[in-house]
Amino acid sequence: MKTIYLASGNAHKLHELQAALEQAGLAVKVKGPDTIGGMPEVEETGSTFESNALLKAQGLREFGPSEGWFLADDSGIEIDDLDGRPGVISARYAGMECNDEANNEKVLQEMKDFPESDRTCRFQCVLALIGDGFEETFAGACEGKLLSERQGDGGFGYDPLFLPDESELTFAEISLDEKAKISHRARALTKLIDWIASQ
Repeated sequence: MKTIYLASGNAHKLHELQAALEQAGLAVKVKGPDTIGGMPEVEETGSTFESNALLKAQGLREFGPSEGWFLADDSGIEIDDLDGRPGVISARYAGMECNDEANNEKVLQEMKDFPESDRTCRFQCVLALIGDGFEETFAGACEGKLLSERQGDGGFGYDPLFLPDESELTFAEISLDEKAKISHRARALTKLIDWIASQ
C-alpha cells in the first residue's frame, strides 16, 4: 500500500483526503506530518500557489522515508479588480498576525466602491505531489463574486464573502457535501485522484 504524507496538521484535510481516496477505490494510506517528526517551518516565498505548494511538499519530504509520497496544498482568493490580490498572501493579507476577520475587513474596505458587476473573483487551489523521481501539481478553481457584506457563519477564511457562480449561497452557507462538489480544493483533488489511479 502506498503512503502519502500530508504537509498539514489539519485533521479535517487528512480525513477528507483519506475518504476521497477510499471512495475512488485506491489503496493509499494518508498520514500526517506528526508521524515523521512534525511539519517543518517552511517559508512560503513563492509568487504562485504552485510554487508554494511545492515548497511545502519538499520541506516535508526531507523528513520522510524515500519510498513515500508527499502532498501539500496552497490556496487563496483572487479578486480581479484588485489585480489578483490577495492571491498567495490570502491567509496573511491584513498582516502576519492577522485573523480571518481582519482579512475580510481589509478586502471589504478595498472593494467598498466597486459595483456588483466589478466584483468577480475566484478561489484557487494547487496540490503538489512529490515522490521518488517525480513532481506533479494539480490545480482547481471556483469562480464567483465577492459580496459587499458577510453571509453565513460556516466555513473559514473568505467563505462568508464568496458567492460561487454555481450556487445562490456563499461558501459559509452551503452544506459541506455541496461545497465538496464545486470547491477549488475538490476540483484539484479530483485531478490528483485521477493521476494516482492512472499510475
